[in-house]
Amino acid sequence: MSDRGRGASSLGEFLRAARARVDVARAGLPSVGLRRVPGLRREEVAVLAGVSVNYYTRLEQGRECHPSLQVIDALSRAFDLGPDAREHLHRLAGAAPSRHGSQQIVVRPDILELIEEWTTTPALILGETLDVLAHNHLASAMHSGFADTSNIALMTFVDPVGATFYADWRQAAQAVVASLRLAQGRRAHDPRLLDLLAQLSASSAHFRELWDTYDVRGRTFEAKRFWHPDVGALELTSQAFDIRGSEGQQLVVYKTERGSRTACSLRLLASLTTPHHEISE
Repeated sequence: MSDRGRGASSLGEFLRAARARVDVARAGLPSVGLRRVPGLRREEVAVLAGVSVNYYTRLEQGRECHPSLQVIDALSRAFDLGPDAREHLHRLAGAAPSRHGSQQIVVRPDILELIEEWTTTPALILGETLDVLAHNHLASAMHSGFADTSNIALMTFVDPVGATFYADWRQAAQAVVASLRLAQGRRAHDPRLLDLLAQLSASSAHFRELWDTYDVRGRTFEAKRFWHPDVGALELTSQAFDIRGSEGQQLVVYKTERGSRTACSLRLLASLTTPHHEISE
């Protein structure tokens, strides 16, 4: 992984990975015959994007680094990229500004008061590098099995508890890596991000494998399954909301149906812990 631990974005590497992920049949291309590589051939990308094979090859090889907006949009359609991956491609191509300066780590008091009022709903405030900036009591109790809960990525890949806490570990790990790729596109030279990537790369072969897939997407509405050592299985859905006026901060809220087994487990979990129990020191 050429940019591992350094945070250096690579347009060519992203294009190669995106090309390999394309489902040939869904792209409307014949799947017969021998294919030496997964996904699309360069020639097929060129046809779908309306550019010459030579030009697209230069993009992948890094000999051309600033395609036009029309080419970027055409490649996004050829690869069927989602909104976050499209944004990432625009940043790699220099068509969108990166964020500069330190990440905002102070959470507004009104947001802190809001999440503390949610006594039946776990809620976290995350930074762009998945640092846990704040949490309410129930989120603290939910993650109480971890030794260090200051960063979701480290909890997933480094802390051994992560392998059992995240019941769908592979899905959780893919989501973490995709979020960090998105953060890399926005803050390629951020010291916190570079340090985190270096730590993850040195500690986890699974992280290195997933990082090379170049999947890029932010947090989305999805079902999640956890295993808590005190109350057992928790089945929740999560929603992520950008906090206006606090660049890069997201409010992540976990919900379950009223009267469900998980709702009962969350009430039990809240009763087993004190309001002053902290998720991280």
